[in-house]
Amino acid sequence: METEEIQKQKEYIEKVKEINKNKSLKYYILTMGCQLNENDSEKLIGMVENMGYSESNDLNDADLYLINTCCVRENAEEKVFGKLGELKKIKENKDIIIAIGGCMMQEEHITNKIKKSYPFVDVIFGTHTLHKVPEDIYKTIIERKKIKDVIDIDGEIYEGLPVKRSDNKKASVTIMYGCNNFCTYCIVPYVRGRERSRRPEDILKEIEDLAKEGYKEITLLGQNVNSYKGTKEGYGFAELLRDVDKIDGIEIIRFVSPHPKDFTDDVIEAIKDSKKISRLIHVPLQSGSTNVLKEMNRRYSKEQYLSLIDRIKSRIPEAVFSTDIIVGFPGETEEDFEDTLDVVRKVNFEQIFMFIYSRRVGTRADKMENQIPEEIKHKRFDRLKALFEENIEKNNQKYVGTVQKILVEGYSKNNEKMLTRKN
Repeated sequence: METEEIQKQKEYIEKVKEINKNKSLKYYILTMGCQLNENDSEKLIGMVENMGYSESNDLNDADLYLINTCCVRENAEEKVFGKLGELKKIKENKDIIIAIGGCMMQEEHITNKIKKSYPFVDVIFGTHTLHKVPEDIYKTIIERKKIKDVIDIDGEIYEGLPVKRSDNKKASVTIMYGCNNFCTYCIVPYVRGRERSRRPEDILKEIEDLAKEGYKEITLLGQNVNSYKGTKEGYGFAELLRDVDKIDGIEIIRFVSPHPKDFTDDVIEAIKDSKKISRLIHVPLQSGSTNVLKEMNRRYSKEQYLSLIDRIKSRIPEAVFSTDIIVGFPGETEEDFEDTLDVVRKVNFEQIFMFIYSRRVGTRADKMENQIPEEIKHKRFDRLKALFEENIEKNNQKYVGTVQKILVEGYSKNNEKMLTRKN
């Protein structure tokens, strides 16, 4: 449902469009982080293209610069500050607008650093004020003043923002925002706020419209996607999956990221009953050690995780799994790490997204003693990677001689005789 606030922002879009009339202005966007950030950037692009800007991939050729930040990894901060250093040189010779937003901007020590060390930045916006970018840009153009538009309270869910999809066959649809879990290593609840679910009718309408436009694959997004709660009593993630499954035209349904503690039997049954929901199921592990999982505040044990995998496999024998694993969490012993390797062997994951633990200011884990030396972290990471790579060939062998359904999106850039999937 489009609110008065969104109507106001669309008026600002038209005002900026009128200012930019006949000017051939361009924008450059840098997106960092997860699929939720990528989805946010599609909205940013939708708004600025409606304002009359066209995309440029050349850093030196744009008039508006958008940086959508992530604060999950330390090297993300380094990348942002490096990019701002490049933009400073451009701004010294050209009248440009620099707008930086996303998760990192919800951290006060970061915005303070930007205001002090990078005062040439024109707009700072947070995760809860992304919808106000048209107003912020308009005021920057007209009033020529720096704008910080960040709020610490949980933002509202706004429907009806313009969106420019990055693909024409597959699309991501955010079904909920925020997180209530407070894993000790994670900054997300502090920068994305508490869990807020979109109305089912808004989600289904968006997917129905995508289907009419020819989209074939949908990925449902949420910080903990299976914590989704609709506006009707008893309407949760399982019910939403069943409703999405009914939409004509959509052929593949995926979802990320679920939390193992919320992976209930009704969700498993919804997957089993569907011919569209992918049998590659993402179930984040983070660690195979019950001791480490407790310190992470993940609220499940190694045994409970393996039991969940067994429950899914018993109902959906063709299911295969992907996961996330963090190596080198504070206090992780050699025995703890061996537990992680044990789970990897038992589950035989198709994909593993591996991360070396990175300290985040503001999280409980950052204050923990027994931080693991970098050398040990990297050695364990290499061992995990080597084990996974050993399993790749074995995993691939089971597909030999079978027929699999895939989404073809075009010809390979490197071989015009080969069809490929972009992602």
